[in-house]
Amino acid sequence: MAVVLATSRSFSSGSVDLVSRLAEAGHAVRVGPPDHDLDTLRPLLGDAEAWIAGTGPVTAAHLDAAPRLRVVARYGVGYEAVDVAAATERGIAVTNAPGANSAAVADHAVGLMLAVLRGIAEGDRRVRAGDWRVLRGRELGSLRVGFVGFGRIGQGVAARLAGFGTRIAVHDPWVPDDVLGAFGADRLDSAALPAECDLVTLHSPGGGTVADAPWLANARAGLVLVNTARPELVDEAAAAHALRTGALGGFAADTLAGDTRGDASPLLAADLADRVVVTPHFGAQTVEAVDGMGGIAVDNVLAVLAGEQPPFPVPGSRPSERTA
Repeated sequence: MAVVLATSRSFSSGSVDLVSRLAEAGHAVRVGPPDHDLDTLRPLLGDAEAWIAGTGPVTAAHLDAAPRLRVVARYGVGYEAVDVAAATERGIAVTNAPGANSAAVADHAVGLMLAVLRGIAEGDRRVRAGDWRVLRGRELGSLRVGFVGFGRIGQGVAARLAGFGTRIAVHDPWVPDDVLGAFGADRLDSAALPAECDLVTLHSPGGGTVADAPWLANARAGLVLVNTARPELVDEAAAAHALRTGALGGFAADTLAGDTRGDASPLLAADLADRVVVTPHFGAQTVEAVDGMGGIAVDNVLAVLAGEQPPFPVPGSRPSERTA
């Protein structure tokens, strides 16, 4: 029997009982905190052979506390929070679940666009306070929407926007022209997007800032910015300043810096509430996505524990060199 540590907030909370699936394979599941606090996790990592990891960091120190660990199975697509090099050095495989939550996040991105363009959250707050004055918004079909990143999620958003008649432009050097052509998309440099688009939606991997002060200074007046990708893509202090000066007309996000720790962001200031919509990192939290992410994570875990190649290793990861 192997011990499987699960630290995702929503593992096995969909329509499929993944805990029972692991138990039927002869493995025991333990649950840990999603923020991956090392002091709390240390006693749980000691005999864990597999870790279904949430969005918290997986560092070399975490791995050193897990001498029997054979696989870190990221519950989702992104794995930048995992020290893949440290895992590889220790003979630990790292996997992810590509595509499992793409439709859910694409839906949520469009929902955030509509929420900020039409003042939905602010309208709800006003009505509850007895204020029925109208808010005048903008229609998605009248806009040009720019994409930073055009992978599975970005293309899913574009497919949904096609129903609105939205014009799109894309910055993604890895996407071929024929893919852009299929969506009727123009290719633009990242720096040109804020000046030439009415709304920009972020779908690129983390590791760098896109919407920094110079980028925002180039924005068309009233630009709306939507981020369902990674918090580091936005300089939040610069974005808050741009909202106050009118360079940004609205901001919506499913993630902020420090969101799993509860740190306050300058974008949550009370004076910006009428132009900012933020959700608690739940863009991927649909029954379908939870089942998909969890199912793929379990597939990866079961393969490694059986001494087989996992179906979805991340780039740079090698099959586990540790044995039970």
